[in-house]
Amino acid sequence: MSILTVENISHSFGGRSILENVSFRLLKGEHVGLVGANGEGKSTFLNIICGKLEPEQGKVEWCNRITTGYLDQHTVLEKGKTIRMVLQDAFAYLFKLEAEMIEMYEKMGECSEEECSRYMDEVGIIQEMLDHNGFYMIDAKINEAASGLGLLDLGLDRDVSELSGGQRTKVLLCKLLLENPMILILDEPTNYLDEEHIRWLTNYLQNYENAFILVSHDVPFLNDVVNIIYHVENCTLTRYVGDYQKFEEGLAMKRRQMEAAYNRQQKEIDELQDFIQRNKARVATRNMAASRQKKLDKMDLLSKPKIKIKPEFTFLTARTPGKVLFKLNDLVIGYDEPLTRPINMEFERNRKIAIKGVNGLGKSTLLKTLTGLLQPYSGEVETDPYLEIGYFEQEAVNNTKTALQEIWDCFPGWTNNEVRSALAKCGLTTDHIETSMMVLSGGENAKVRLCRILNQETNVLVLDEPTNHLDVEAKDELKKAIREYRGSVILVSHDPEFYEDIVDEVLNVEDWTTKVL
Repeated sequence: MSILTVENISHSFGGRSILENVSFRLLKGEHVGLVGANGEGKSTFLNIICGKLEPEQGKVEWCNRITTGYLDQHTVLEKGKTIRMVLQDAFAYLFKLEAEMIEMYEKMGECSEEECSRYMDEVGIIQEMLDHNGFYMIDAKINEAASGLGLLDLGLDRDVSELSGGQRTKVLLCKLLLENPMILILDEPTNYLDEEHIRWLTNYLQNYENAFILVSHDVPFLNDVVNIIYHVENCTLTRYVGDYQKFEEGLAMKRRQMEAAYNRQQKEIDELQDFIQRNKARVATRNMAASRQKKLDKMDLLSKPKIKIKPEFTFLTARTPGKVLFKLNDLVIGYDEPLTRPINMEFERNRKIAIKGVNGLGKSTLLKTLTGLLQPYSGEVETDPYLEIGYFEQEAVNNTKTALQEIWDCFPGWTNNEVRSALAKCGLTTDHIETSMMVLSGGENAKVRLCRILNQETNVLVLDEPTNHLDVEAKDELKKAIREYRGSVILVSHDPEFYEDIVDEVLNVEDWTTKVL
């Protein structure tokens, strides 16, 4: 049974077509992966089916009495609420039922026997609903989900306004899972989760009895949890049965078939045109030429398969620095309180190092301290005087500048054509280049920020979760570029498949933390 039906929707933005005549259906219990390159319209499609965006044409129909839950990348949490309060909001309808029941009990002391009997019946129904939905196990449910996603380490009584962007996303994800909707809609849920919590979420979704729609560029994660793939490309949506691996096989076959059909038709058109040109002037063959022309005029022309721009990443290298890039002398990192015990170590030249560990222990704080963006809580960082650092920050750039202006401001000596060429090499189209940074998708925004680093001479790359939001092709190209880079790399990532075979060493912040794990 179809619980969500989308018929012939189209939508554009700023004159650029995003979706054209797209149809979609979601069946009960289906686990759907929505995939496609950055900027193809995945988040737009989710916003349309959730009613946050009105399509220019077409319709969206939900089955009656369907409950939905949507985790997007930009939801705001209310200041003044604790993590626990936000998670309890997942059961707001049950707390409302309890309040109604309590109110009925209070009325029973001042009502007639007939009214009392009616209240007792209603109280019995509500009590059964509360029992059936595990109302008296809410605290246990909250603690289980919060533990699985690492929120207990943050403290459930902490104000959500104090949380980082990644921590807020984890709170919203936890709340959504506790709501247990009939259709779960997740937009890149693994971006701010470490390995342990991704494993927990994988197990949760594998056993999720209801339907969900998932946007993710994490291929192993997709392969583990989905059984249907919808692919967004060139404004269209195509359904494939199976996991991501099956989809890749099906897509490759489809592209070969489309290319073969196009080439066959082009060959036929060339032969018809050649025959017409040679025979239309001769009286004896004029009718045959006219017949061929009619056939040519009636032919449904196939479009040439579009070749998507593939990113090309190559990091430029600066002069070679000294042997020791960073020397940590009793370094303690933190803001209002220390996050680590004193650290004494050296980061040497020509080493590629990954830093891992659960969220909230200071991975990003360490990178900012190494680059001088943040002062040490105590101790010091000695840096080589000839360091040229390329720093990729986890948080997106959200300003009104276009991608073109963002890069031009970094390289004011470049021509307009040089800026466009550099952005195009990162897999961005003309439409992307002329779009505001705050409007670009997460992956497009990341490609602009990578463009800035790729075009400056560096001898050490400091990369904080660079694969967040990047599509599969961009991730593969970035991995290749880091492998070929002749400088040093310090990389924070939650994706071991990305870094394990390109780094020399993996450091775990859990070895330095002051927190009890």
